[in-house]
Amino acid sequence: MLWCPYDHGELLCPLPQVYWRRSHDVHQVRPTPFPHAEASEKYIPDPCTLHPETVSEYPSGDLPEDLSDLLRERFDRLERETGWSYQYHLSDAPGIKIGGYPGWTQDPVWPECGSCEQPMDHLLTVSSWEYDGASWRTWLPLEDRPGDGQEPWDCERARVAQNPAGLMLGDAGGIYVFECRSCPDRPTDHWFDCS
Repeated sequence: MLWCPYDHGELLCPLPQVYWRRSHDVHQVRPTPFPHAEASEKYIPDPCTLHPETVSEYPSGDLPEDLSDLLRERFDRLERETGWSYQYHLSDAPGIKIGGYPGWTQDPVWPECGSCEQPMDHLLTVSSWEYDGASWRTWLPLEDRPGDGQEPWDCERARVAQNPAGLMLGDAGGIYVFECRSCPDRPTDHWFDCS
């Protein structure tokens, strides 16, 4: 995936472009080009190291209303007993991720494929933050948590883990990239939202 670090379209966000390649066709990875001098600094990621991990996620903004109503009492009891909210602590993981559920800031917007008109699947989220003031309790990696009872924003290691890529998309928003897995050429689309 590549993106242009300027505001594009009615959403005023970087424009992601996905190019599918087979891994055996890639012989040498080219160096990262230098950004254009006029590019928005907040859209250019800082170099950082990836530490992929597999997590289990569940829909939050996409949870069907009848199921949400059915589980409301359980969610309320969980929050009373543990202080954990289903939405912030147990559903969709925040941050930059491949797959899973989009961590919508606004109402969900699932694009339809322009070819087959089916809803597209979530491929990738590029988010401003890896966790926020509520979600850190479950989504901040253990190795980045303060060990002395400090809140994460009081600990340098945790603050760095909150935004290792140094991005700010709108007002702490995210870009969601989607793909159609039904069509052979796997067309893509994107959506941007922020608070």
